Amino acid sequence: MFKNYIKIAWRNLLKNKVYSSINILGLALGMAVAMLIGLWIWDEISFDTYHKDYKTVAQIKITQLFNGHISTQDAVAIPLAAELRTKYPNDFKRVALTSWGETDIIKFGGKSVTSMGMWAQPDFSEMMTIKMISGKRNALNDPSSTLITQSLANALFGSADPINKTIRLNNKDDVKVAGVYEDFPENTTFREVKLLKPWSLYEATRSWVKDSNQEWDNHSFMMFAQVNSEDAFDKVNVKIREIPKPHHVSGKDEVQLHPMAQWHLYSEFTNGKVTGGLIRFIWLFGIIGVFVLLLACINFMNLSTARSEKRAKEVGIRKSIGSLRPQIIAQFLSESLVMALLAFIFAVVLVLLFLPYFNSLADKQMQLPWANPVFWLGTLLFTGLTGLVAGSYPAFYLSGFNPVMVLKGTFKAGRFSGLPRKVLVVLQFTVSVTLIIGTIIVFRQIQFAKNRSVGYSRNGLIVMDISTPELEGHYDVLRGDLLKTVAVENMAESSSPTTSINSNQVGFEWEGKEPGSLPLFGVIKITHDYGKTINWKLKEGRELSRAYPTDSSSIILNEAAAKMVGFKDPIGRIIKFNDKPLTIRAVVKNMVMQSPYTPIMPTVYILDYSNANVILIKIKPKMPVREALAKIEPVFKKISPVSPFNYKFIDEEYARKFNNEERIGKLATFFALLAILISSMGLFGLASFVAEQRTKEIGVRKVLGASVYSLWSMLCKDFIGLVIISCVIAVPVAWYFLNQWLQAYEYRTEISWWVFAISALGALTITLLTVSFQAIRAALANPVKSLRTE
Repeated sequence: MFKNYIKIAWRNLLKNKVYSSINILGLALGMAVAMLIGLWIWDEISFDTYHKDYKTVAQIKITQLFNGHISTQDAVAIPLAAELRTKYPNDFKRVALTSWGETDIIKFGGKSVTSMGMWAQPDFSEMMTIKMISGKRNALNDPSSTLITQSLANALFGSADPINKTIRLNNKDDVKVAGVYEDFPENTTFREVKLLKPWSLYEATRSWVKDSNQEWDNHSFMMFAQVNSEDAFDKVNVKIREIPKPHHVSGKDEVQLHPMAQWHLYSEFTNGKVTGGLIRFIWLFGIIGVFVLLLACINFMNLSTARSEKRAKEVGIRKSIGSLRPQIIAQFLSESLVMALLAFIFAVVLVLLFLPYFNSLADKQMQLPWANPVFWLGTLLFTGLTGLVAGSYPAFYLSGFNPVMVLKGTFKAGRFSGLPRKVLVVLQFTVSVTLIIGTIIVFRQIQFAKNRSVGYSRNGLIVMDISTPELEGHYDVLRGDLLKTVAVENMAESSSPTTSINSNQVGFEWEGKEPGSLPLFGVIKITHDYGKTINWKLKEGRELSRAYPTDSSSIILNEAAAKMVGFKDPIGRIIKFNDKPLTIRAVVKNMVMQSPYTPIMPTVYILDYSNANVILIKIKPKMPVREALAKIEPVFKKISPVSPFNYKFIDEEYARKFNNEERIGKLATFFALLAILISSMGLFGLASFVAEQRTKEIGVRKVLGASVYSLWSMLCKDFIGLVIISCVIAVPVAWYFLNQWLQAYEYRTEISWWVFAISALGALTITLLTVSFQAIRAALANPVKSLRTE
């Protein structure tokens, strides 16, 4: 019997090639989208599962109350590690301090490469799953040893054995390679870290790190810990929450564990509690995937039920010779399963074609897991479910026909028989229009933030890390040589690039400050030429100048800091920083140095040549960049011959702040276009069928003098009406969800009425283009051919 069902299904496919092609291609597109989204979701939810102990490892975070705002930070103080080890030995299996990831210049022999490195205590390599290829895993116990990844080993040593070979880091530290481990996968937090350096060497060679061992207020490090079980987090959090209290005057710092299983998807905190993160996009794209697949299933249902009268006699004959309704249902479900299987084959082909582009959009390296039996089992179940969903309504609808009425020729589909199809079309375009509106709002939010005044000039501004000792303490010589190249307009050094604030500190006092308050300021150490190099905007006061020796104890505030301090006339007033008096010389316009979506942080700029981390260079406006860089490089090579000439353009670094939102916007656009395409295919099929069904009516109308326009409008008006209803439904739905999404941004765009108007107009235009082809074709047909059987 089943063989007979398959044979009939195949014959029907061949008999109705156009409709079958539309159905199969529509299903294939829907299934391909669902598969791509499924791969993306799996990659996201499996983030960090490479580490076998990911359920028991956590990052230590600090929640602080500053400037009336509660924030949760990754940066912690060194003494906290010793406190956890000594006072809570039964709660923690391992505790490890690490530095932030930094770009290291690594030299071996005559070869020099740059790579991301991180200082780490020995427990770090035990907490994380480090799969050793050669050497020893516990290398970080030795202050003269390091661990490197296989890719870094290949870059430095080629095919030679790297073990026990000595490498030089940043032309400062010599360490031997004690172990080579497998590179972390792309969907792990530490994927960019290629070098693990011993913490004991960090302390021994950096006096500020050693001094920080007793400083509870110096939050400059990261810390990771492993508990005994995944159920222990809440219990341990209660125990350690108030550890910093005895060590702070304010007593407002709180400690908490952030489990590794939540790092990627639940990274946002509000008032010290996890409130979400990337997980909302998992749900968003998961829902989009379901709806896009549903759109394809709707196409199948619509075209199948629309052609019901063509199959009515077949059903009537089958019932009259004894076929039971379950058998007819089985037949139609078999047809839909055959089509789903064919669609799945096409879907796999489409996924293989789309995957490189999709990986580029999503910044992933996903592949179809061909060798995974779970994948094949899941796809078969997925295909079967799709086939059953797509064929369920037609099967139950067609199998319910009365055989007597069908065979007597008195069967009529009924006055409301087209209502389900109309509802499904409305649902299709409601989803499509909502996606169009969502895509426009996402890009408007990105553009809104991009158009925000940053307060300085990014054009021609490059930044370089001071990563080797040779670049330290040569400011005047370096600046003089750069200006002599005629390619450089100005140069300065600072403790932070213009795209971040690397240090936030308390310890500021001033006249009129509220007693007991603990305001937090961003602190940036700068050289004399900083303001002229970045071309910041002075609001009042003057630049720090070499002509005034007293400027060595001066300070510049941004507008947010001036507002917090509250002086009506701030120029010349005194602020104490760690008991050192500093005179306010200027107030500058706020600069966007952190997230472009958040309020500006109160920031102070202090003249200090001893704490520079980066070099800022302003290229002359009319100088070609390539020519300028060719002149700048020899200046650096003269001072530090071993250091690679590594630089970054500030405008590109600033643009990276929008990467996540732009990626989401591009993915949303991709899915919205596919949703529109699938919906349009469905409309094309339905329009084809309606035109075919009304062939004789159109012929009669033409003979009676109907114009092409009147026939076109007659065939189009029903579809246009359905799309208008879809727009009416989509607008409030889209407004509600997008308004909720925008609340996550403190600096956000407004939802303008024209967004909805353009989206609705776009949907109507697509509908007209889709339906008009068939409508005009039918209206132009020769009426003689349509009426010749009468």
